[in-house]
Amino acid sequence: MSKPCIICVAITGSLPRKEHNPAVPVTVSEQIESTQEAFEAGAAICHAHVRNDDQTPSSDPEKFARLKEGLEKHCPGMIIQFSTGGRSGAGKTRGGMLPLKPDMASLSVGSNNFPTRVYENPPDLVDWLAGEMRTYGVKPEIEAFDLSHILQAAAMNRDGRIPGNIYIQFVMGVKNAMPADKDVFDFYVKTVERLMPEAEWCAAGIGASQLTLNEWSIAAGGHARTGLEDNIRLDKERLATSNAALVKRTAEICAANQRPVATPLQARDILGLPQHA
Repeated sequence: MSKPCIICVAITGSLPRKEHNPAVPVTVSEQIESTQEAFEAGAAICHAHVRNDDQTPSSDPEKFARLKEGLEKHCPGMIIQFSTGGRSGAGKTRGGMLPLKPDMASLSVGSNNFPTRVYENPPDLVDWLAGEMRTYGVKPEIEAFDLSHILQAAAMNRDGRIPGNIYIQFVMGVKNAMPADKDVFDFYVKTVERLMPEAEWCAAGIGASQLTLNEWSIAAGGHARTGLEDNIRLDKERLATSNAALVKRTAEICAANQRPVATPLQARDILGLPQHA
């Protein structure tokens, strides 16, 4: 049997709003319900942001705490991954939820351009976030928007700032950053295998690139990310009806490549995370 594929569902993000797709879950209760559906469809990781009542991004630890409590109740064993991304806050507020001890948290180790701004990840903040993750036993998911981020993650792994086996995600298709380019993708995989041979890797495509990156990643033996944070459509004509619909599509790609979808227990084993009852 082929290696199980971990499906991560990025449920909300900071940008999509209900006027773009009514299925985008904004309130904590909506997020819990949407994640439970995605969990039942095969997602083993929930990548989570929180929002204010007016749909703007938030870093409120209280909202993260309520979300974590609900996910642990309704999605037993699912890996909970909080975002420390820069759209939700500035400076150390980006890591204000790490004392809640989620299983994982995203960590961007370098800066790059976004569609209308610079996504700033200065070295001192990166080191502080990594330190908080070590303190609270949170496994980082490295979000690599550029080749340099892969090399920086390898350096931080060597010197102990990111201990253990790396989990790294290639993010492609962001305007003004790295496009969805197959040759670049293949080089990313080769670079990770050369520098961090024990690492697990995943790929995320933005917008129309989501389906493309799911196909490339699953076929190449990596893991996959889907969800309404990155893409609100099934195709040009149809909005996605839910996060679960996108997870089901990803699971179908796994089946077409003879790869089983990882259960939460399998995903925890692959990523070296504690098994939860």
